[in-house]
Amino acid sequence: MNRPLASLAGATFVALIVLCVAWELWLAPLRPGGTALVLKVLPLLFLLRGVLAGRNQSLQWSVLLIWVYVTEGLVRAASDPGLSALLGGIETALALTYFVVATAILRPQKQLARQKDRTHHEPI
Repeated sequence: MNRPLASLAGATFVALIVLCVAWELWLAPLRPGGTALVLKVLPLLFLLRGVLAGRNQSLQWSVLLIWVYVTEGLVRAASDPGLSALLGGIETALALTYFVVATAILRPQKQLARQKDRTHHEPI
């Protein structure tokens, strides 16, 4: 595995979690004092250990899940006022960065699996 890419993936994943928690509790919550919307980080927390360890299955699930955060970031960047719109843009940037990096980590492994599959299924 490419260690610099794995480190970048872990850092952006953790940054996304920190951003979401800070956003919904302190920076620009929907209601003063924070909201239950902070619970949106639970799926990320569930995958965090696997992502940090570079486990393929965790990376694959997170690549699918990350689109929820891209979508939320885009919607809130376009519709929320002030700081919340800025935070939506940052969420989108972090989520897209994570997607690109995680995909770059998974791609060589997927290509290797395809090659093994082709050689395994070739007729004799």
